[in-house]
Amino acid sequence: MARKTNRRQQGGTPATVALTAAGVPGTVHSYDHDPAHPSFGQEAAEAMGVPPEQVFKTLIADVDGALTVAVVPVAGRLDLKALASAVGGKRAAMADPALAERATGYVRGGISPLGQRKRLPTVLDSSASEHETIRVSAGRRGLEIELSPADLARLTDAVLAPIGRM
Repeated sequence: MARKTNRRQQGGTPATVALTAAGVPGTVHSYDHDPAHPSFGQEAAEAMGVPPEQVFKTLIADVDGALTVAVVPVAGRLDLKALASAVGGKRAAMADPALAERATGYVRGGISPLGQRKRLPTVLDSSASEHETIRVSAGRRGLEIELSPADLARLTDAVLAPIGRM
């Protein structure tokens, strides 16, 4: 069951703190996370009752030796070649999960593009611009932030590019 929450009620995460500090409007949604669910993103879409095309997952990839954030719809997959091209790289591979957790300060399934420990180059799938708002992880499993794609791109200095594949 999904519910809207006040950022202060949740105690805040680095992502919600970053959103508040930037003065950007956004809504935090929480739901009861099921550790047995096979897909964090699909679980979020189902629990909140929104189309999976509107819920975006945050993935960390290694592009030519540099960690890079990719934000793509949970309904699709990341195109690693397109990601590398979007940041002027040649080769991309998914980053080691432990390295992604250390660099971002978040656990797998709760990595947010906002409030990361280390600012990484970010690419937002261009399909985000088809929606008035999208949802991304708020920094822990069972917690999502709803905001406009333009605000997310501005806050993360993201490049918009077609990096998701259905």
